[in-house]
Amino acid sequence: QEGQPIYLAVKGVVFDVTSGKEFYGKGAPYNALVGKDSTRGVAKMSLDPADLTHDTTGLTEEELKSLDDIFNNVYKAKYPIVGYTSRRILNADGSPNLDFKPEDQPHFNIKDEF
Repeated sequence: QEGQPIYLAVKGVVFDVTSGKEFYGKGAPYNALVGKDSTRGVAKMSLDPADLTHDTTGLTEEELKSLDDIFNNVYKAKYPIVGYTSRRILNADGSPNLDFKPEDQPHFNIKDEF
């Protein structure tokens, strides 16, 4: 909706891509990626609805490398992280993943601000 933030997830990390509205907004070329974890689609450079999922099963080594490159050099470099998908912070049974710690995530920076 107009005036609302635009979110998408890659590798379980939710990014605010609102500043890229011309790419991700309504009617824009990559709008199909928003509102879900589109990891597979990003890896395969595909907008096919079947690829707009978190599932990376069966991806080639080249696709996985492409995913990492895009994740690091596009999403992490350009867009703020606003959260994580439940798959990243919860176990399959819905209980909290005690091994998940935001401070251990590659993007996390401690700032000395009050």
